[in-house]
Amino acid sequence: MEKQSKHWEDVRDLFRNWREENCRQSEDVVDLWKEVLANHFGKLGDEGWLVLEQVFIAALDCHSMEIANFCLSKLNQEFPDSMRVKRLKAMKYEALERYEDALDILDLIIKKDETNAASRKRKVTIYKSQGMIIEAVKELTDYLRIFMADQEAWMELSDLYISQQEWNKAAFCVEELMLHSPFNHLYLQRYAEIKYTQGGYENLEIARSYYAQAAKLNPNNVRALYGLLLTSVHMASNSKCPSQKKKESIKLSEWATNQLSQLQSSNDSKLFSSQILEGMGNLQIGNDSKN
Repeated sequence: MEKQSKHWEDVRDLFRNWREENCRQSEDVVDLWKEVLANHFGKLGDEGWLVLEQVFIAALDCHSMEIANFCLSKLNQEFPDSMRVKRLKAMKYEALERYEDALDILDLIIKKDETNAASRKRKVTIYKSQGMIIEAVKELTDYLRIFMADQEAWMELSDLYISQQEWNKAAFCVEELMLHSPFNHLYLQRYAEIKYTQGGYENLEIARSYYAQAAKLNPNNVRALYGLLLTSVHMASNSKCPSQKKKESIKLSEWATNQLSQLQSSNDSKLFSSQILEGMGNLQIGNDSKN
């Protein structure tokens, strides 16, 4: 009996660590719930409600609707007026592809609390899953009017605009990200990629500048270095490029080539080759040609 008691406590602590680290581990959560914690739910105290929520989401991931329904029923009995439980119910409808029912619940939650960020994000997810990009963009734009500091939301909106090839709007979103984190080399690289994709001499010049800054902040960023190399070569061979900037471009291309060579010599050659191929494949977001 003592050994069994210790076992359920270990599982409880494991679930707690997963929640704190934001790890889903859905299959493990469902299996451990069925094998251990379901028989000791009464011993969990108030933490049991967090465990039920965790198991509910894991059950949806694994499409174990019987377990999901059990968890949701327990939570609804204890918190009948909770907006959080209503959002979980919307997630259940979403998992069952009853999207209209899910949206009705989310709209009700937002009507009662316009600052409910989680419900607004779920609406964006539902629209995306149905391929309703315009609606997802509108919902995410409304969300960002309230939560302007949400960097993940700005990146998501940028991706949505990119999927529609609205490059200027996508660039604006990344500009917002750079205002929040001006030394984040990934944001600088992302902005350079958008400008590189747009093409034209002016955009190439901007892309080169941001690739250079990203590479300066993180000299191991292969995509930034390769982007700097390509934009510099393009600029140096462009008839619109003044002689002074041609010299700058040649120097930058030589520096980028040198950095890539050093990285190749200091890393496993196969790993480096895969990084280069990934960088080449993702450098240009769309299929627009350069001018």
